[in-house]
Amino acid sequence: MHRILPLQFQSSKVLNSTFCSSFTSSRRYHDFVRFSTPGGAGRVPLHAPTIIGVSSSRGTRGHQEDYYAFASLLLDPEGLQAGLKRTLGIDWAPKNISDPLTRQVVFVGLYDGHGGSTVSQYLRQELHGLFESVDKAHIPELYLWIKDQGGYFKRFRGGALTPWINQSNGTPPLDLEARATQAFFEVDRLLSIESEARTCGATASVAILHSLDTRPFFSSTKLVLTVAHAGDARVLLCGTNDCLVRPMTENHHPDTLMEATRLRRMMGSSLITDSFGESRWMGALANTRALGDLKWKPYGVTPEPDVRTMLLEGTKWAYMIIVSDGVSSILSDQEIVDVARGAPSPKKAAEQILSYSEELGGEDNATVVVVPLSGWRLVQGPDRTRALREYRSQQAVGSERQRRM
Repeated sequence: MHRILPLQFQSSKVLNSTFCSSFTSSRRYHDFVRFSTPGGAGRVPLHAPTIIGVSSSRGTRGHQEDYYAFASLLLDPEGLQAGLKRTLGIDWAPKNISDPLTRQVVFVGLYDGHGGSTVSQYLRQELHGLFESVDKAHIPELYLWIKDQGGYFKRFRGGALTPWINQSNGTPPLDLEARATQAFFEVDRLLSIESEARTCGATASVAILHSLDTRPFFSSTKLVLTVAHAGDARVLLCGTNDCLVRPMTENHHPDTLMEATRLRRMMGSSLITDSFGESRWMGALANTRALGDLKWKPYGVTPEPDVRTMLLEGTKWAYMIIVSDGVSSILSDQEIVDVARGAPSPKKAAEQILSYSEELGGEDNATVVVVPLSGWRLVQGPDRTRALREYRSQQAVGSERQRRM
């Protein structure tokens, strides 16, 4: 259901195709990853269960609003160079910068819809293409559209897009943070003609894997991971030496320090907490960063991604896991990575995590994506949450959720 098809075979139920034509004409993305071999180059399909594992369920909900997508993109090498220098201090100088293997990145996206699936389905189909095809020359026009949203965005100064707002010959190439920010805002602009996008939206968590040694991401010993995140999905790394979890995202909830500070500085306080202790912005929204939700944009709901970059060297990291809040609301970060350890394949690891969350009573739409890294089979150290998981499983026996299963 979620496999990426060549663009000419896709049909969009969300937007008029002519409206998006300027963003689709130059796409070169694929659903396979290329790698160099002694005799030339090979390729492996991203959707194979031994390459990227996925497990998804709608729980007890009537509709599935979680979606995901994988793609191999070719990005501007100068932008990749600029980003590596700025974020990691790396002077990346490949022998042939125009070589497709050098410019190749793998895009993995997880989209958790709310209020309907219009936005999350659109992201599944289009965000990877937008990410590849955005043009810095369009940023001044996009910035004017953002300012026109009023309210919160009257004070918006451009964020990661600031260097390109006033175009000149000396503007730098788009690094990954600017590219992600432009792509996320472009989604909102394109969706502004869709009435359903006013009251429904989606969180988006995107991982970009860039191999500096032109090996596949699952065997690369010099891999740059960039995460662009808006919402409350979790992107987690598992280390090989001790299986300790390394979170790459923070939840964008109105009561977290980052979001509370941002919103109070610009909007004052509109946080309402109900009798169960759950906080909602404007009394309605659990996430203060999301794509879509256009009705709420003047009140501080922004699509700006929180972007973080990390160099993964050697075999220090075993796997990356992305989960929607249907899983992370039930399991801790450490439980998630512990459940995956020892699995024979990424697909099986994803299934184990999803099954355990459902065993404990998960009812929401839930999706798990497991991406193997160079240390996939090298995890050592104790299973820190085994006793806790066994206890929780015992307590769940006979629960209402288990009776329905």
